[in-house]
Amino acid sequence: MLKNITRLILPLIILTVCLSKVNAQDSKTGTWGILTIVMPGDSVHRWGGYTEFQGRTNGAGFSQFQYYEAKAGVSYDIDKNFIALLGTGTYHTYDYFDLGKGPLTNEFRVWEQMTINQFLTPLKFEHRYRVEQRWVNGDYRNRFRYRLNMFVPLNNKKIVAKTWFLSVFDEIFFTNEVPNFERNRVSAALGYQFDKKWILQAGWINQRNYTPVTSSAKNNMMFTLMYRINRKNTADHERLPTTND
Repeated sequence: MLKNITRLILPLIILTVCLSKVNAQDSKTGTWGILTIVMPGDSVHRWGGYTEFQGRTNGAGFSQFQYYEAKAGVSYDIDKNFIALLGTGTYHTYDYFDLGKGPLTNEFRVWEQMTINQFLTPLKFEHRYRVEQRWVNGDYRNRFRYRLNMFVPLNNKKIVAKTWFLSVFDEIFFTNEVPNFERNRVSAALGYQFDKKWILQAGWINQRNYTPVTSSAKNNMMFTLMYRINRKNTADHERLPTTND
C-alpha cells in the first residue's frame, strides 16, 4: 500500500520542485498541503472525529512558507446523509520573507457544522453549512460558510477501494459586517482511493478575498492525503472523500 502511495506522490513532488524554481520569484502560484486523519461515524458508531494539519506557501513547490493550521472536531451521524460536527482550530500567518519575525496573524476558531450528502449515481453531492466564531489577533468575528462539493467516480459506480474520482467544489464565505461577502473558494482535483484507509488528491484551488476597497485572488496547487481509522463492526456504506478545510 505505502509503495503504491509513494509511486503516485513521487511524480507530484518532482513536479512541484520544478515549478518552485520557475515561480518562486513571482509567486503567481502557491501550494497547499493537507493531511487529514478521520474516524467516521455510522449507524453503528454514531460518534466520530477528525484532526487535520495544513501548510501553505506563497510559491509553488512548497517554497516561501507562510501559513499553517491545526484543527480537530467531533462528529455525530444523525444518519448516513446528515452529519453534525463541532470543531476547533488554530491558524497562523507569517511574512514569508522574514519568518523570524513570528506570525503576523494568530487566530483561534470554533465552529458548528452540518453536512448533507446526496447520492445521485454516479454523481455524489455534499452540502456543507458552517457557522464560525473567530478570534483574530484578539478581535472577535463571526463568519458563515456554504460549500457545494461534487464527486464523480471514474472507474466504479461508488468511491470505494481502487477508485479514481474527480472532486469539484465552490465555497462562499459571509460575515455579519459590511461588506458581507468576504471570500470565494473554487477547487478541482483528481483523487484515488487505495483501500478503506488511504485517499490521495491532487489539484487546483483558487481563493479570492474581498475587502471594502478591492479584491485579490491566488491560484494554488493542492495536495491532500487522508487516512481513515476504521473500527470493528462498522456499517459498510460509501463514504465521500471530503476535505475538512
